[in-house]
Amino acid sequence: MTEQGLVRPLQGRVLGGVCAGLGQRFGLDPWPARLLFVLILLVLPGSQLLVYPILWILMPAERVAYVQAPPTGPAQATA
Repeated sequence: MTEQGLVRPLQGRVLGGVCAGLGQRFGLDPWPARLLFVLILLVLPGSQLLVYPILWILMPAERVAYVQAPPTGPAQATA
């Protein structure tokens, strides 16, 4: 799912980040994505109990890239 750009972002999560990830994937802000997700799930009663946990498990969390800082030690005096 990571190749498709479907990840749970670290920023903007409320519960598990599923709706924020779906909104990010389809170019929506998190709150309209949440509202749309809830409205779609209301059409299919009981699907909330299956769809959200399954997506939570299948969608990987966003990874943070750490950059190695150069070592800072005492300054070397050159004579």
